[in-house]
Amino acid sequence: MKAAVLQITSSDTPADNLAMVSAMLDTAHEAGAGFVLTPEITNCLTSNRDRQREVLTTEDADPTLSGLRDKAASLGIWLSIGSLGLKTGEPDGRFANRSFLIDPTGRVCARYDKIHMFDVNVSETETYRESAAYRPGDTAVVVKTPFATLGLTICYDVRFPYLHRALAHAGAEVILAPAAFSPVTGAAHWEPLLRARAIETGCYVLASAQTGLHPAGVPSPPRSTYGHALIVSPWGEVLADAGTEPGILYVDLDRAEVAKARQRIPALTHDRPFKGP
Repeated sequence: MKAAVLQITSSDTPADNLAMVSAMLDTAHEAGAGFVLTPEITNCLTSNRDRQREVLTTEDADPTLSGLRDKAASLGIWLSIGSLGLKTGEPDGRFANRSFLIDPTGRVCARYDKIHMFDVNVSETETYRESAAYRPGDTAVVVKTPFATLGLTICYDVRFPYLHRALAHAGAEVILAPAAFSPVTGAAHWEPLLRARAIETGCYVLASAQTGLHPAGVPSPPRSTYGHALIVSPWGEVLADAGTEPGILYVDLDRAEVAKARQRIPALTHDRPFKGP
């Protein structure tokens, strides 16, 4: 299966983002991709909570989801929507950060709500409290497809090896890591984290990414992301790096490479229970 990993610069206007991604899906399909991946928060990237409350919807009413389902069906491709910000109806008003896997008929065949919330103080001027706006998920997800078994993660999940190991033990051969990474933490940690997760599990890691300075139609704190969408082999090699400009990376997924990496270093068969500390 030829996979296409998108790197985009989403604004806070969902209709504009849908049009941009739809055009990129056309490009990827014309290049022969049968599986396309978009990054985290494809529909509306903003730090402005009022803007989120204004433009985000529930899943059943979300125009980005319905538009991309229709697009996947018209092209006959598998599509990973890295995630969408969605209203949940929760009393506290928090959103879901939810990933979707769409099959070539446009059917939603899997959903995953981001488990780990990005609540960090990167510096005195850069602070994030994702849990203030988004409720965390509590369920890991693995999906069998005709071309590979996929493990779903989102962005900050990459820092939690136990999740990835659980996905691999459940059969994952390809781990999806859509992201909107901070430029500071991205420069320090993005590539080594993704390579480590691939090495530990013997999985391909496909990391679609947001990049650059994100346009805002309303007054909002500036938001920028690191970019560098990556494709990492099951042996931990970086096969492609998108740099900092929007674009598309391609890879021919080969399950034999997963088997080869795991045969060379069969660490997934060496887990042992232990006490303490």
